[in-house]
Amino acid sequence: MRILMCNSFYYMRGGAERCVLELSSLLEKKGHEVIPFAMSHEKNLPSKYSNYFVSYIDYPSLLKQKTDIRTISKVIERDVYSHEAKEKIIQLIKDTKPDIAHVHGYGHELSPSILDGIKSFRIPIVQTLHDYGLLCPNTSFISQGQICERCKVKRYYNVVLYRCKRNSLQASTVAGLEKYYQSATHIFDKNIDIFISPSKYLKQKMIEYGWKQEIVLIPNFINIERFQPNYSPSDYYVFSGRLVEIKGLYTLLESAKQNRNIKLFIAGDGEIREPLQQMILENQLSNVVLLGHLDSSELIKLISGAAFTVMPSEWYENYPMSIIEAFACGKSVIASNLGAIPDLVKDNWNGLLFEAGNSTQLAERIKFLFEHQDKAAEMGMNGRKEVETINNPEEHYQRTMQTYQHILEANGSKN
Repeated sequence: MRILMCNSFYYMRGGAERCVLELSSLLEKKGHEVIPFAMSHEKNLPSKYSNYFVSYIDYPSLLKQKTDIRTISKVIERDVYSHEAKEKIIQLIKDTKPDIAHVHGYGHELSPSILDGIKSFRIPIVQTLHDYGLLCPNTSFISQGQICERCKVKRYYNVVLYRCKRNSLQASTVAGLEKYYQSATHIFDKNIDIFISPSKYLKQKMIEYGWKQEIVLIPNFINIERFQPNYSPSDYYVFSGRLVEIKGLYTLLESAKQNRNIKLFIAGDGEIREPLQQMILENQLSNVVLLGHLDSSELIKLISGAAFTVMPSEWYENYPMSIIEAFACGKSVIASNLGAIPDLVKDNWNGLLFEAGNSTQLAERIKFLFEHQDKAAEMGMNGRKEVETINNPEEHYQRTMQTYQHILEANGSKN
C-alpha cells in the first residue's frame, strides 16, 4: 500500500513527530511505501520527496514582529489556507499515486488546504488526533495558564478577548479567524473520512463538541524492547517533561517541601526552568535536582532506577508517552486526575491518582509509595503488562491497517 503521510515537521521535534516517524518506520518494515509531506526544515530527515515539501516559515517569530499588513497577510494566507501547500501536495500525488492519506499535525505550516488537494483525487483521509486543535483555537484548552472551554459551540471570539495564543493579540486574532474559516467552509467535515484518537478522553471530547465522523481508538505504541523493567527499591522519584506551568511543576515543588527526605529529579527544559530553580533555592529544597534536557538513553536509565514517577499535570493531557515509558520501565506513576490520564493510570492498579493542583494530597501519595515500595513495584509490574499488551507495535499496526482497509472499502477501493 502507498501511504501519504502528512505532518508539518519531518524530524524528531516532539511527541507527535515521534508518533509519525515511528509509525512510518513500522509501516515500511511491513512492506508498505510511505510518502512523507512536510515543511522544509534544516533538521528534516533525508527524503527523496523533500523537493515537494512546502517552504519554511517561522510562524511564532513572524507573529512577534511589528504589526504590518504584509506580515499579517502572509501569516493568514499560510495558516488559514496555503495555496503553496495545496499545489505542492497535488503535484506529489500526481507523481506518486498514493492509495490513502494519513494526516497528523498540519496546522500553521501546511494548513488544511492540503485536505482539499488530497480529496481532489478522491483519496481517503485518516487523521490521527494529537491535541485539541479541532476544538480549541489554542489547541490545549488553556488560556492564561488556566483550563478554559469558553470557545465551545464555536464562540471563537474568546480567543481574541482573552489573548489565549501566546498572550498575543496578533496570534490570537489569526487563531480565531482560522477557526471561523474552518467552521464556515466545513473543510474537515467534507474531507476527513475517519479520525484516530489515542485516548477515550479525546474521543469523548470530540463527540461532546459535536463531531459526527467516525472516531476509532488506537493507543500510541512504543518499541518495548528498548525498555528493561526494573522493580528494585530506590531512593528517588522522577518527573520528566517540558518545564511549563501547565505541567503542575509548582504544585510538585510545594509537595516536595513536605517530603524533604525524598530525592526528586526533574528531567527536561522549558520556559519556567529559572523560576523553578529560584523556588528551589528560596525554599532550600536540597532534595530537588533540575537535570535539564536528557537524551533518550539517559532518561530511560534515570527512570529505570527510580522508585516511581510523577505527572502532576494541570491541563487535559491527551496520551502522555512519559506515562507509557514509565510503565515500560516497570514503574508505577502518581498522576493528576485530569484529561486522559485516568485512561492510563488506574488508581491502585498501576499507579495512584490525586486531585490536580492539590500539593498536600500529592505529597501524601509520594510518601505512601516511597514507604511501600513493594506496592510500587507491584503496580509497576501491572503497568508493564499493560504496555506489553496494549502499546506494542504489532497491535498498533494491525489496528491501523484495519482502519485503512475500512476506509478504502467504504470509498470503493480494495488494496
